[in-house]
Amino acid sequence: MTQDPLLILVVLACLAVVVVLMLGMGGFAKGSGWAQKNSNKLMRYRLVSQFVAVLLIVLYVYLRQN
Repeated sequence: MTQDPLLILVVLACLAVVVVLMLGMGGFAKGSGWAQKNSNKLMRYRLVSQFVAVLLIVLYVYLRQN
């Protein structure tokens, strides 16, 4: 199971979503000007990474049905 490349890719995609989410939340927690300048960019990155992660999860489930 740990040698399944698609599963590893799914886990990495989910970790990327968590990292981007934590960066955004950390920026807002600081309340600095950095969060105001980069909040929309981080939101877009999070949405794109979530979309990719969900697609990979659906693909993994579809391919492993058999």
